[in-house]
Amino acid sequence: MQDADAPLQLHGKLLVAMPGMGDPRFERSVVYLCAHSDEGAMGLIVNKPVDGLSFSDLLTQLDISRAPGAREIRVHFGGPVEHARGFVLHSGDYGQARETTLRVDSRFAMTATLDVLEDIAGGNGPRQALLALGYAGWGPGQLEDEIQQNGWLTCEAAPDLVFGGTDATKWERAIRSLGIDPLLLSAAAGRA
Repeated sequence: MQDADAPLQLHGKLLVAMPGMGDPRFERSVVYLCAHSDEGAMGLIVNKPVDGLSFSDLLTQLDISRAPGAREIRVHFGGPVEHARGFVLHSGDYGQARETTLRVDSRFAMTATLDVLEDIAGGNGPRQALLALGYAGWGPGQLEDEIQQNGWLTCEAAPDLVFGGTDATKWERAIRSLGIDPLLLSAAAGRA
């Protein structure tokens, strides 16, 4: 059991938007938290694809050539901050020795430089990956306040939930991973 006075340790976890979130940008969002400290938090929305933009389109815009048979990865709206900047959330099998890679834990890492896109386009790169344009950011104490106000649930980040399945089912699957039926969630906060 966590000490009530101990700070929340949320990096590497998923935030799952509660019904009635109030901010339409985060409605039914699942956010992977890449960083969380006393200075704030940074995460990537992993279930909101960008309409009309494929990975191939993005590679063309960036003048990165694609090897025959190189895989396609999904492009997501990562959040409302710096939405013109790309972040690749990927499995921990890539970027171990790179200074440009943020290692969140043994299963997840994030790289925000072109070399990861070049590696994926060349048929190399991480085993699992998704590209997020922009990110979600919170100032000191802001995320904790939103959680306390019933804006978010938190759950473990399983690679099959973050990278697998369809984006349309990730919110419900995240809720169900907590043993909760999404139909039973309420937008109203309770106080005992």
